[in-house]
Amino acid sequence: MRIRRGTRAVALTLSLLAVVTGCSRADRGSDTAAAANQGPATEVRLGYFPNVTHASALIGLDKGYYQQQVGTGTKLIPTKFNAGPDEVSALLGGSLDIGFIGSGPAINAFAKSDGETVRLISGATSGGAQLVVQPEIGTAQDLQGKVVADPQAGNTQDVALKKWISDQKLSGVNVQNSDNAVTLTQFKQKAVAGAWLPEPWSSRAVTEAGAKVLVDEKSLWPEGKFPTTVVIVRTQFLQEHPQTVQAILKGLLDSDNLAAFDPAEAKAAVNRQLKSLTGSELAQPVLDRAFANIELTTDPLASRFPQLASDQVTAGIAKSAPKLNGFFDLSALNTVLAQAGKPVVSAAGLDQK
Repeated sequence: MRIRRGTRAVALTLSLLAVVTGCSRADRGSDTAAAANQGPATEVRLGYFPNVTHASALIGLDKGYYQQQVGTGTKLIPTKFNAGPDEVSALLGGSLDIGFIGSGPAINAFAKSDGETVRLISGATSGGAQLVVQPEIGTAQDLQGKVVADPQAGNTQDVALKKWISDQKLSGVNVQNSDNAVTLTQFKQKAVAGAWLPEPWSSRAVTEAGAKVLVDEKSLWPEGKFPTTVVIVRTQFLQEHPQTVQAILKGLLDSDNLAAFDPAEAKAAVNRQLKSLTGSELAQPVLDRAFANIELTTDPLASRFPQLASDQVTAGIAKSAPKLNGFFDLSALNTVLAQAGKPVVSAAGLDQK
């Protein structure tokens, strides 16, 4: 078969185009890979709550540890939230980069984004949540038909409360979601029979409203340890600005070190931040009791998370337990810990897809 000269020229041209196109695609792929790490961020938006369970965030902000560690070239933008679901929306919407958050909403953020948008990079606090009740409530059964409050539907305490109600086989308990300050006022007015609250609100209910502790959540977990607060980051931010993520984790470690070696100053730092954020500081007995109920730790207690995911089903928050494979990325934290001469922590296999 004879091939016309013109046809042959067209074929040669198309072949050359394919080679050039292939090279340009390869070049673009290489550029994309090289651009994944873009160096320190120009700004980092850090979320947290005005709660003692977020003491590591409050201490670091008060003492300037986070800004010192990220450096003058990065603007730190602290952003206050009052409950986990709102912070999840900010993270998934891209208006927040790193967040101190409860374990329940952290799981929800991972599940809602099909395991793509966020990664858990550190622990922050273990313990610090209690079911406090009116003095006349003696047993779980006394809460039948009563109103019991927690901070917000789907948050860490909401899951814990609903799981406990299920385990106790209670019926007719009216779970009310309300702001912690509102709950404290209602407790004083005896408008609620009890509340599952994080610190310092459980301590305030005890010291200011005459509440008593029916359940300390520590009693429900092995060794009394469970992750109340963890740190999560947008996956894209982690990939693009790993140095900034490490800097924030160094600030977290600085905060924990202060709490370990100078607890009085750590408490004072938390109180200064609470006064700035809420307009009032905690009475010293409340602050002391709240700190006694928490442990500041970068260990996220990863082995607890499969149970936490399962609890969401029991609590009626999810239809099936969220899959947590790939949720954890502790590489930045373990680098920081190793540099500080501290033991690294385990992801319990949840860093694997």
